[in-house]
Amino acid sequence: MATRFIGYGWNVTRVGDANDLDMLRRAFRVAQTEKERPTLIIVDSHIAWGAPNKQDTHAAHGEPLGEEEIRLTKRNYGWPEEAKFLVPDEVREHFNAGIGARGSKARDEWFARLEEYGKSHADLADQLNRMQKRELPEGWDKDIPKFDPDPKGIAGRDSSGKVLNAIAKNVPWLIGGSADLAPSTKTRLTFEGAGDFTAENQPQKGRWYGGRNFHFGIREHEMSAILNGLALSKVRAFGSGFMIFSDYSRPSIRLGSIMEIPTIHIFTHDSIGVGEDGPTHQPIEHLAALRAIPGLIVLRPGDANEVAEAWRVIMQLKHEPAVLVLSRQACPTIDRGKYASAEGLKNGAYILADNSGDGGQPEVILMATGSEVGMVVEAYEQLVAEGVRARVVSIPSWELFEHQSEEYKESILPSSVAARVAVEFAGKFGWQRYTTNNDQIIGMKTFGASAPLKELTKKFGFTVENIIETAKREIEKNGH
Repeated sequence: MATRFIGYGWNVTRVGDANDLDMLRRAFRVAQTEKERPTLIIVDSHIAWGAPNKQDTHAAHGEPLGEEEIRLTKRNYGWPEEAKFLVPDEVREHFNAGIGARGSKARDEWFARLEEYGKSHADLADQLNRMQKRELPEGWDKDIPKFDPDPKGIAGRDSSGKVLNAIAKNVPWLIGGSADLAPSTKTRLTFEGAGDFTAENQPQKGRWYGGRNFHFGIREHEMSAILNGLALSKVRAFGSGFMIFSDYSRPSIRLGSIMEIPTIHIFTHDSIGVGEDGPTHQPIEHLAALRAIPGLIVLRPGDANEVAEAWRVIMQLKHEPAVLVLSRQACPTIDRGKYASAEGLKNGAYILADNSGDGGQPEVILMATGSEVGMVVEAYEQLVAEGVRARVVSIPSWELFEHQSEEYKESILPSSVAARVAVEFAGKFGWQRYTTNNDQIIGMKTFGASAPLKELTKKFGFTVENIIETAKREIEKNGH
């Protein structure tokens, strides 16, 4: 291991005994004085040190020592054998006089310096204060674009790139990059001065780096772990890759959720819409897997304006990590003059269209996320033309929807309407919470296939005709 890290160019030092405090201090001093390289300190230790029967055994790792072994270990230490959770007064005094006093002094000095700094650098001091509190600058969202209706539309990844750049110009601590896929995920910050975060880009050498675009390399797991570290330092950090590779990121995303830090994970190429890349690159179970992580906010917006609103939600999160799931293919930009505003995204689900009239009730509810929302709207228009009372519900975020009141959820998906259709280019798992039987879910039951998207939608039943047929069947089944 030491040779491996030396090969990486690290500074490596070793302490042969974990109880040798002098050598440990020396190792830390070496790390503190090394200005060019990261330092790895390798410390040799014994698991269950001092336990007469369990030191250096696997049992010490996987199970409690037991009362008798604890007593014998205390005897080895010269510690009172019968005392439990004993912390002598001298220990408290030592900590108060050492770490406590030093920490208090350092904190007071830091805040005094910050106050003095603010007198000559008011704007930068304000930014630092906002970062520490996870607050946003005034006018951070003033340049978020609005997208005009367009039946041809724009890919989710493209509209996200436009919104991301509009926000990043006004939030200087929004930084990030991709796992070597920025041209595909559209996450490069392109405005003047954005630059690259590299060792060569140091406006003041040895003090701070310039540049806000990170090149994480082809390593999604490490990228997402780095995002956690950046978020702990209070910058807003984003990383990006293909949705299929979210499996590599998952452990780090999960830890971010446990730590309650607002990391931003952007995954594009979100479905069978990847087309000819085939089943190895077409996510199927990945949405369900991400939705299963407690505390994680997953957003799969349906058009460019939902993408803009998704970013608006993400930027205001303080304790939850977010996953933004985006299409590679173009999605029609919905006419918000005719249909409901995309601002409804903040509630997780909202009524996009309904022809039931005031106080009326739909015969069928059509639900979808992401690129499939446009398809469902098209089916809705045909059903309405045939005299069917229908409702379209866009559900870009299950988690945000589940955070709403029971009254709101009932107003969107009334329990009295049993005829429903859910459409998503992903596995069916999880949709049962919003449907009344499995036949209502138009989703993936197998892996995908290598073919143009139009061929795949026909093959797997993602057509306007199938949505209409399913809706009519459910209406008839439920007695309308």
